[in-house]
Amino acid sequence: MSLILNIVQVVQLLSALGMIGLILVQHGKGADMGAAFGSGSSGSLFGASGGANFLSRTTGVLATVFFVCTLALAYFGNLRPASSGSVLENATVAPAANAIPAPAVEAASGAAQIPTK
Repeated sequence: MSLILNIVQVVQLLSALGMIGLILVQHGKGADMGAAFGSGSSGSLFGASGGANFLSRTTGVLATVFFVCTLALAYFGNLRPASSGSVLENATVAPAANAIPAPAVEAASGAAQIPTK
């Protein structure tokens, strides 16, 4: 079960990073207006109009993969057995040897007591 969760988390992380990269590469809707008036975007990597279609479809596929991975992680996260007790009952108490010593106690006059030898 742990292997499946790790694989789903890795796929989710890669799809999130891919979406971030593709969204940053895409042009906004205002960039198409400049191309209509002769800005000269026909020399792009994907051709005159193929880049926007390819990038938007790839972003949509990665968003779907991310959404499915999120649902899978939520499903697997709720599969743990229900306990009848409270969370605090199952907590372990730290041993007293690891406890931090208390600070010096102040006397009634307000001055800290200095240990003498």
